[in-house]
Amino acid sequence: MMSGDYHFVERILAGKIGYLGQEDLVVEDLEWYPHAKFKGVFQKNMVKGDTNGGKFSCHLVKIEDGFEIGDHIHEGRWELHEVVGGTGLGYMAGREIVYEPGVTVVVPDSVEHKIVANRGDVYILAKFIPALI
Repeated sequence: MMSGDYHFVERILAGKIGYLGQEDLVVEDLEWYPHAKFKGVFQKNMVKGDTNGGKFSCHLVKIEDGFEIGDHIHEGRWELHEVVGGTGLGYMAGREIVYEPGVTVVVPDSVEHKIVANRGDVYILAKFIPALI
């Protein structure tokens, strides 16, 4: 990773997740899971629905350079993308959106979208309401 472009994601990876009434989780210790459908895409499940009655989940997603999360929808769920590293392109309902650190994108329930990493790896915090897992 290039520290100038990826400073925030590096801080997230070095950070912790605090829960009321239980030990903090160390983000670096969480496993990177390969996406079941899209090659070159990995996620760390930072907050799962089993910790909050299924209300929401949060995932650190890495899309490797040259790969994409192809067209897909999440029926019954809203999704919030917070770009925390890298630069790529997002597509939603015919609109192209530059994905770069500081950009936040709201994906409504059942709207088709995709993200392409075409200028290096892209990292997003993907938050689902209700929880994805």
